[in-house]
Amino acid sequence: MRIPHFGRLTALFLACALLTLPLAAQTPAKAPAKAAPTAKKAAEPMDINSATADQLKTLPGIGEAYSGKIIAGRPYDRKDQLVSKNIVPQATYDKVKDLIVAKQSAAKKAPAPKTPAKTK
Repeated sequence: MRIPHFGRLTALFLACALLTLPLAAQTPAKAPAKAAPTAKKAAEPMDINSATADQLKTLPGIGEAYSGKIIAGRPYDRKDQLVSKNIVPQATYDKVKDLIVAKQSAAKKAPAPKTPAKTK
């Protein structure tokens, strides 16, 4: 007689466990913490022509040596010049290429318009 009673208790326990699993899965997760204000800046590409050494060191694969070489090799017309000028290896460039940009200075972008010489 003990065996059928034990079987019923086991079946009851399993049924309860199976019924509570979906409820546990529906427990709402905590809302993610608000991103820090610097996270917004990370969404914008970093300008390799104006970034400081500390800013450059936040890029993956860029440390003290590479940040110094990037600064020394300025200005850049294109970001891929980091590889063509042998500033960083291709593998490092592949890590940062989506995070950087080579902006041109305003003076270089728009040269002053030439005015015709006045003759008398």
